[in-house]
Amino acid sequence: MPPDVLRTLHCAADLTGATLSQFLVQAALKEAQVVIEHEKRLHLSPRDAERLLDLLEHPPLPNSALAAAQNRYETPKRDADSAFDWPA
Repeated sequence: MPPDVLRTLHCAADLTGATLSQFLVQAALKEAQVVIEHEKRLHLSPRDAERLLDLLEHPPLPNSALAAAQNRYETPKRDADSAFDWPA
């Protein structure tokens, strides 16, 4: 590491009351959080964003596989609801 970079880092660490190691870990943690938040975001082109909004406003009808899956999901749920009389 160039000496001027090391001096700058030491100076910044001293100004914050941290050791150089603490300062570097804190700085790295902040940058890691920025990177993680950036990567969690969905990046869409204007065309793709328009398509997504259109699908949300006008969803397609479920295909047979989705309808079957929904039926499998709801059947045990209905049975579980009828097995116990929940208070209102």
